[in-house]
Amino acid sequence: MATDTVNIKITKVEKSKIESVDFNDLPFGKFFSDHMFEMDYIDGKWQTPTIVPFANLSLHPATSAIHYGQSIFEGLKAQRNKDGEIIVFRPDMNAKRFNESASRMCMQPVPEELFLEAIKTLISIDQDWVSTKEGLSLYIRPFMFATDSYVGIRPSENYKFVIITSPVGAYYSEPVPVKIETKYTRAAAGGVGRAKAAGNYAASLYPAKLGQAEGYRQLIWTDAKTHTFIEEAGTMNVLFVINDVIITPSEVEDTILKGITKRSLLDIAKDWGYKIEERKVTVEEVINSLKDGSLQDAFGAGTAATIAHISRIGFDGVDYQLPPIEGREFSNKLKKYLDSYKNGEFEDTRNWLMKI
Repeated sequence: MATDTVNIKITKVEKSKIESVDFNDLPFGKFFSDHMFEMDYIDGKWQTPTIVPFANLSLHPATSAIHYGQSIFEGLKAQRNKDGEIIVFRPDMNAKRFNESASRMCMQPVPEELFLEAIKTLISIDQDWVSTKEGLSLYIRPFMFATDSYVGIRPSENYKFVIITSPVGAYYSEPVPVKIETKYTRAAAGGVGRAKAAGNYAASLYPAKLGQAEGYRQLIWTDAKTHTFIEEAGTMNVLFVINDVIITPSEVEDTILKGITKRSLLDIAKDWGYKIEERKVTVEEVINSLKDGSLQDAFGAGTAATIAHISRIGFDGVDYQLPPIEGREFSNKLKKYLDSYKNGEFEDTRNWLMKI
């Protein structure tokens, strides 16, 4: 389905609800804009794509996604640059990853051109929801789930693809204390850790809840077999700077999500001449670097937060404090540059920005 043959059927709301939203107080993911995109896969083909007023979905009690978990999603943001233009950061990467997730979950891929066109059209209609206030953005959540009305274990034959948007502020407003998790696991080798599947996040809720009860905001996940190798930090990729070397778990492992923000940060760092190592990272290595003072920086990288500084790391009953945030050269420099890039302060030589 090519975009030049796509006719998105649009039904607009009679009155926007934007005036009911306080843009000075935006909890992440609680408020939603006026419209949403919908498209169904039925009888072996994608049906007419539509944009309709935001509303509840009606589901059959036997909807297979509810019973067998065929559900995937993506996350990206629209924001305004210094000239007031609306931009979306590297949505082509989200479209590609969305279909990689679909393939792993035996789901029907969405044509990448259509994925991007749907975002463009939806944001164009709800452009007033992209705030001009500094630090605010419009979070974009494409998702797809199986819709067969059938209680039987097999890949669904029908799917619904939806895009909703939500005005948001900062995901983390302060540095994050984390705990290295050595009992529970986010994903196992050979599993679906690389897919952005809904079930991965459901599996993380209980151990995260236990960690929060101990005073940690998130967990650093380790490998399922030995719990000696670091994989991710909460819902983000994780990076460390040890002895001036940027170290991050390799995406060769199928337990680690291919992070768009992380990949962008590493591309920038390479251009700046930083030494980078993408490899297995052991818990022992990180803890020893904390003990001897060679760990200079540690942070999570993801769409929601961009960069989430880690303030302390808990392991084996001991809390290790990290260097003060203001003194962390690498992460602060990267965040400033990436924010400026999105803000249109540099020419888009990397072709990373899609203008709406």
